[in-house]
Amino acid sequence: MSAGPRFEYLWADGKKVKQAIPVSAPEYVEYLMTWVHEQLDDPSVFPNEAGIPFPKNFISVVKQIFKRLFRVYAHIYHCHFAEVIGLKVEAHLNTSFKHLAYFIQEFDLLAPNDLTPLQEYIDTFSNTTSTSTSTSTSTSTST
Repeated sequence: MSAGPRFEYLWADGKKVKQAIPVSAPEYVEYLMTWVHEQLDDPSVFPNEAGIPFPKNFISVVKQIFKRLFRVYAHIYHCHFAEVIGLKVEAHLNTSFKHLAYFIQEFDLLAPNDLTPLQEYIDTFSNTTSTSTSTSTSTSTST
């Protein structure tokens, strides 16, 4: 799966797919949704009873989930945005992505270089937010 000519995303989950492999976007999304579902359903990762502590790797798992979800947005914006516009659903995509990006920024879930494929979009809506509620973004380098 790619996000334009500069970014290619490989898949590896460390269990079913141990070595990173190139996959198509539909395959990447299928792997991702299955993997996220498995993470959310695993009580050793997301405890489902009160009083059970979160595991030590909880934050790293959450960061990995958001990193991979972000990559799907990057793919859509770079490879399918013309179709999104043709369907007249760009406002929905933009709103959904904006919520994801603000959540990522608020909780520092991605490294600045992971944001590079969509940094221009992030800067656009970050700059339109009032100064009292804006979040700063870092200049990113390519991966």
